[in-house]
Amino acid sequence: MLYLTLAVLGAALLLFIWLGLRARRSHGELDDFLTARNSQGAQALGLSFLASGMGGWILFAPPEVGALAGPVALAGYAIGAALPFIVFAFCGPAIRRYLPRGSSIGEFAQACYGNLVRRWVALISLLYMLCFLIAELTAIGAITSMLSDVNPALVIIGVAVATLIYTAGGGLRASLMTDRWQAWLLLALLVVVGTVAMQRLPHIDTAAINMPGIPVGSALGVALTLVIAVTAANLFHQGYWQRVWSARDGAALGQGALLGGVITVIVVIVVGGLGIAAAMSGTDLGSPPIPFFALLMDAPPWLTIPALVLALTLVASSVDTLQNAIASLAVTEKSGLSLTSARWITVILMLPVVLVALQGISVLRLFLIADLLCATAVVPVLLGLWSRMGSSAAIAGCLAGLLGAVLPGWVSSGSLSAGLWAASFPGAIPTLAPFLGALIGSTLVSLVIALSRPRREVIEPA
Repeated sequence: MLYLTLAVLGAALLLFIWLGLRARRSHGELDDFLTARNSQGAQALGLSFLASGMGGWILFAPPEVGALAGPVALAGYAIGAALPFIVFAFCGPAIRRYLPRGSSIGEFAQACYGNLVRRWVALISLLYMLCFLIAELTAIGAITSMLSDVNPALVIIGVAVATLIYTAGGGLRASLMTDRWQAWLLLALLVVVGTVAMQRLPHIDTAAINMPGIPVGSALGVALTLVIAVTAANLFHQGYWQRVWSARDGAALGQGALLGGVITVIVVIVVGGLGIAAAMSGTDLGSPPIPFFALLMDAPPWLTIPALVLALTLVASSVDTLQNAIASLAVTEKSGLSLTSARWITVILMLPVVLVALQGISVLRLFLIADLLCATAVVPVLLGLWSRMGSSAAIAGCLAGLLGAVLPGWVSSGSLSAGLWAASFPGAIPTLAPFLGALIGSTLVSLVIALSRPRREVIEPA
């Protein structure tokens, strides 16, 4: 069984490499490597948004939220996962018109506010994506150890190397090509694994077992926290910004982003629903709870292979997007770099990421801090499309967001250090107050300062 599992996982990675390298252009320019500008239709973009956003996290977080916090909180998670795509559906065409030759969130920030805001936005984006990348590789290692006897380090390194081969060789086009196939594959595998897992559940007596959940007020608080955190963070995902300019036109971008958002909501609810079903059936969820994998315990040996391929596909689809996105951000922040430099940056950045992922540590707290930093700046950045916004309003808004994140803990405890500690999420527990404070503070200050200054001249596309 061990050798069969290794062979299947290896074949999946080789398939992804073959698909990705087929998409490369032998004489492509740096701009095409980074953006595949004006080349993608609505369906291709929709599948790409789905695949690049669906990482190994969906096998952990939505089922746990569903099993422990109930359907209201799960709905918040699903909305939070899809809302960034909805934002891009409505704001993306305007961003393309405002900056027709753009390629990164940093360039958009500079066009709106100048170099200082650009550097801060790029730093937040980089921190978030590095956390995401480490988390995905750590997740595939953990899943491998749970479901098989394969050495997790082999799979972590295998995913990192395989995705590097085709992203360094083919750039964004390679990621977009593999995303299409990975999206269909993960949907098919999810149906197979989910159906078998549900069939193995004990009979659920709905009259005797209550729906899992917490009080409605608490569930709404969890849902709102997840919506703010996930949405704000993903709006700093450079991989999604690349797809803004890869779209054939504004209409294709809007339709593709909406398609990706709708399918994402369905997938998160279905996977989270497995967690709810596991809790209602009385299945031992484990400690810490891992409802999805609890359903696979003592499953037929053949089921572990499609489950592992599902996890591998989820992780690879996110990792290749992040690799290309980080390289893109690095190149656009340092002018004058060549295509060869972009490829080497992709490789070099992966070395520390793989080393951290091999340690198997939890990165949830770091993830939450990165999410909170994104929440402090997301509204000022998107308000760059408004003619009254300027660099002073954006900078003041970001600073107010930082203060707003610390203020709830500061006020409740009377101590600045306690406020800082609360905003660092001790125990890696997501709480609403810092996120709400960051969002409200940054929004109010940005609006007040923007309304007090004259309109700036709107840059018309060439």
